[in-house]
Amino acid sequence: MASLTTLLVAVGAFLALALAYFTYGRWLSRHVFEIDPTAEAPSHQLRDDVDFVPTHRQVIFGHHFTSIAGTGPIVGPAIAVFWGWLPALLWVVFGSIFVGAVHDFGALVVSMRNRGQTVGEIAGRVINRRARLLFLLILFAALTVVLAIFGMVIANIFANYPETVLSVWISMPLAIGIGIWTYRGGHKLLVPSLVCLALVYAAVYVGVEHLPIKVVQSAGTTGTEWTDTVDLKIGLAESERTLVAGLPTVNPVVTWTGVLMVYCFFASVMPVWILLQPRDYINSHQLLVALALLLAGLATAVFSGRADLQSSTPAIVQQSDLPAHTPPMFPFLFITIACGACSGFHCLVSSGTSSKQVDNEGDAQYVAYGSMLLEGALAVIVILACTAGVGMGLFAKQADGHYAIQVADEQPIVGQDAWRTRYRLDADWNKSAGDPVGAFVEGGANFLSAIGLPLRLGVGVIATLVACFAATTLDSATRLQRYVIQELAGQFRISPLVNKYGATSLAVGLAMILAMMRPPGGAPGKGGLILWPLFGATNQLLAGLAFMVTALYLWRRNKPLLVVVIPMIMMLIMPAWALVLQIFGSETGWLNQQKYLLVGVGLGTLTLQIWMAIEAFAIWSRVRGVLEEQLPALETRG
Repeated sequence: MASLTTLLVAVGAFLALALAYFTYGRWLSRHVFEIDPTAEAPSHQLRDDVDFVPTHRQVIFGHHFTSIAGTGPIVGPAIAVFWGWLPALLWVVFGSIFVGAVHDFGALVVSMRNRGQTVGEIAGRVINRRARLLFLLILFAALTVVLAIFGMVIANIFANYPETVLSVWISMPLAIGIGIWTYRGGHKLLVPSLVCLALVYAAVYVGVEHLPIKVVQSAGTTGTEWTDTVDLKIGLAESERTLVAGLPTVNPVVTWTGVLMVYCFFASVMPVWILLQPRDYINSHQLLVALALLLAGLATAVFSGRADLQSSTPAIVQQSDLPAHTPPMFPFLFITIACGACSGFHCLVSSGTSSKQVDNEGDAQYVAYGSMLLEGALAVIVILACTAGVGMGLFAKQADGHYAIQVADEQPIVGQDAWRTRYRLDADWNKSAGDPVGAFVEGGANFLSAIGLPLRLGVGVIATLVACFAATTLDSATRLQRYVIQELAGQFRISPLVNKYGATSLAVGLAMILAMMRPPGGAPGKGGLILWPLFGATNQLLAGLAFMVTALYLWRRNKPLLVVVIPMIMMLIMPAWALVLQIFGSETGWLNQQKYLLVGVGLGTLTLQIWMAIEAFAIWSRVRGVLEEQLPALETRG
């Protein structure tokens, strides 16, 4: 039965990831990082109940996982299947085990042993002060783009899937309520979080079945051009110029981006136990429920003969079948799939927020290594949803707000026809890869339909999952940017920005300005797209630099290095290679296309990365067995 390949791939990948946790992860914990459960964690050393808060391992796992996941393990794999499902699957599974999880684990441990400092701060001591400044500048630029883009992503999800709005926003007050209830009263978080999750899913149902979704004609269009929109009372619309009840709407992406940035400001300055921890804990359960439903739907679809990986997508797509201007798989596969295999953003979460909350060093493997493997499992499901799931049938929203499978010549569009149509393999690469989130939502909804969920409800469940995860990354990234700005302000003695309110205001303000810019041929609210082409390579180069800091930390202590150095070299070479091709490529290179802003920022980023690598290699031979300058003693608490 050919369709069994789909199920075997899922089960085999999950077993490999689980086995890695108990073998390779445990070996790293004992023999490389030498985890000491008796060591005092920064959450206790510097406890302030705002950023430094000792947290139960289940809760911090939820926070860490949802912060690193976001839309990363969805967007990257959903695009990478252009090259075929097999390369994407191999990079996700082996990358998670030997690269990404080692990167995250190392960043968390090194940060915990340096009082919760970020990787950028630690670089100043294990390398030198110039390296610290270079690292912080790279982080600042990367996080500004992340905030602008994730705000746009969530705003687009709200605009395209209005049924998600109620469920995403209702989770915020629910999380605050249980956060206060558990922290002040000392209650357990599990039961109230499950109750809140049930309420979130109830809100999904309400959003799907009872929101006043209409189909109206856009102003200035012909009678055949229609746009899904929602009543102004909810504040959503897909079109910038749609008339509802005789009143003009506003650009929903701009509106929602502004609302989200205001939310990020407050989420960043609140104590972590009020919102971030309980909300992320709820979202971690949401993921587990969604994964269980998707796996059940996958298995049901396989045994009913509806989901077949082999007949839906080639294992490796031939170059002649790829869209025009598709970049080469090597090295671009390794910057396309970041979250789900390895992502430099994770070192910021590990060293920026999680290291300040982990209760015990003995929890580090569970939180960091385990979270990365679970993210790899999510990426595997995304790969299957965007191939076998999409192949189950191409569907579209009807005038009544429901969905129906599309047909051609009185036959449903399924298999490779559905996949090739959804991914538009006959178009240019830049147009083909335009909606990876939509591919996952549709493929996932097809899986859920196999266990009896109506397509419309399945779309609501999957789209809500994506929006909730993107929101967790958005507010975590704001908090991380606040730390980076405070560190830079301290170095340059800019007093107003050392304050958390001033630093957060700058973080949110810059992201909002970038987001509100109008890219060439685009609309306001999508300004992050101007610099977004840089992010893939920059993010992965950041992973290489974080590996470098971990390697020097271990080198100074005569610890085993190959498990860190090999992935370090890989994550320095692959993204640098990709960035050079992006800048100087013969046809689609930014230089030839006269995209001088991208060329300038790209070359500047590459220069900073090379400079930092030179700084590290210059001291390599001199520091083996020589400990870095130690942090000053803590003041005795009264």
